[in-house]
Order: sequence, then C-alpha cells, then structure tokens
Amino acid sequence: MHSAGLGYYLGMDKDLYAVLGVSRSVSDDELRKTYRKLAREHHPDVNPNDSKAEERFKEISFAYEVLSDKDKRRRYDEFGMQGLSEGFDANQARAYERWSRGAHRSPQWERDSSGVNLEDLLSGMFGGRASAPIRGQDAEGEITIDFLDAVRGGEVRVQFAGKGALRVRVPAGSDSGTKVRLKGQGEPGPGGASGDLYLTLRVRPHPFFTRDGADLSLDVPVTLPELILGASIDVPTPDGPAKMTIPKASSNGQRLRLRGKGAVRRGSDGRGDLYVRLVAKLPDSQDEAMEKLAKEMEPLYGDDDVRQRLKVGR
Repeated sequence: MHSAGLGYYLGMDKDLYAVLGVSRSVSDDELRKTYRKLAREHHPDVNPNDSKAEERFKEISFAYEVLSDKDKRRRYDEFGMQGLSEGFDANQARAYERWSRGAHRSPQWERDSSGVNLEDLLSGMFGGRASAPIRGQDAEGEITIDFLDAVRGGEVRVQFAGKGALRVRVPAGSDSGTKVRLKGQGEPGPGGASGDLYLTLRVRPHPFFTRDGADLSLDVPVTLPELILGASIDVPTPDGPAKMTIPKASSNGQRLRLRGKGAVRRGSDGRGDLYVRLVAKLPDSQDEAMEKLAKEMEPLYGDDDVRQRLKVGR
C-alpha cells in the first residue's frame, strides 16, 4: 500500500471531523475508538485490491493523525489545512489576517499603518525568505507510513507540495522516530547543489498487530474445541499466513510464540518474534444444546477454585 504525505492532502476539501464522522468537540477516547473501528473496516488487508477502500483508509488515517495531535488539531481548527503546512507561522498568519481586514498598504514601502511589511508577513507565514548559500540548506519534514511498510521496509511514494511524488526508501524494522534522508531534495542552492531532505517517520497503528521493539503481538480468536483438542491454524504474519499448532488443553489467553516472525532488528540480521494470544470465541447461538454442554462440563472442574490467584490478603 502506498503512503500519502501531508502535501498530498493540503488540497483536500473534506472536513477532517466529517471524514471520521465525529463532532468538533469529540474526546480523545472517542476519537481513538472511532478511528480503530473505521481502520479495521477499511484496512487494505481486509479489502484487497479495493482502491476505494485504500483511499478511504488513507483519509481516515490522515484525519486521525491530525486530530489526535493536540498541536495539529489546534492549528487545523483555527487555520484549516493551511495551518498544517511545514514552516507555517501562526502569529504571522494572524497578523496578515488583521492586515487584510482593513490595513492600508503604502505603495512605496508595502507597509500598513503599524509598520508591518507585507512581504515579511507572507514569507514569514511559510518559513522565511530564501537564503543564498553555496549549497542549499537541508530541510526537515515528517511523513506517516503504514505499520507493515515500517515492519517490512521497502519503497513508498509520497506526495509533497511543490515537489510532486518522491520515492522514499523505508528501512526494514523502522519505527516512529526513524529518520531517512532524501539526497538533493532539500532547499535549492543558487550556485551550488541542493541540500538534503530529512524525514522523520511516524507509523500508523495497525488494526490487529501491536509492537514492542522488534516483537509483534496479535490476538487470535479460537474455538473451544480447538483449545481443548488442539489444532493447526493459519495465523497472519507480516510475511503472509503461517501455520501454528495449538497444543491440546490450551487455555484462554495463553500466549504462543512464532520465532522470527516479527520485525527486523535494526542494526542486525535477526528478527523479532510474533506472540499470539489465544482468545476463546463462543458460538453466536445460545440454544439448549449449549446450556446442556456447559452443565456437562461443570463436574470436570471438581473442587478447583479457578479464581484462587485473584484473592487479596489482608
């Protein structure tokens, strides 16, 4: 799946709150719950070869990225998409707003009555005037990528305002905070080479996988017969489905490990592991047969207190 950078969305005319179907007063918890529900529904892994679902997933992820960040949400609420541009200066934007509401420009100096230079305002809103070093200045930015792109590594295409689509090579095992360099994609240098562009990666949460360093975790629903009798089941991994054996007489919540099925360990050739937690799934139908089976199982527990370890001493 391709990732889209901020520049790709600067022209988007959709309200980010409407994209997620929430109000502007939505709480952080409700925002998180809504995002996870929508992400599971529209994730490309659930909708293979569905370009509309992929685009919807990108919009959902971008909206959550902005609205879950207090600073970005505040800027978006006040200035809209423009407030999310790299180098955007809120104070300069407010000053320009005041100027545009009625200040008078002097043709000679392009200044209003308060001595504010219009050219300074416009350049200051988006990071200042260009300098003329021998080599162009390095630039910094931030992009959000898919969870599996970070784990597996590879190449993603990112749209940048003013630069178009750039290819970004994501190192395998990357995580939020990883930096990559795009040589020659920084500020142009009059009389010299352009600087470099340093991008900080932010990783979207995945609907199913969680991560701790190079290790991944996953909850897998299983049936009671599979827990009791044992079974061989397919488990999703970043590399595709893998066979896993459920031992006979396994317990609900038991964790099993698939060695080497996690993320690449940065700086080494090894990989982390995938930890699978078994989650018992009862049949959806609650009929007499289910009740009869439950009663037949009761004597199997004998006098054991299954909650013995939860008792608190005084």
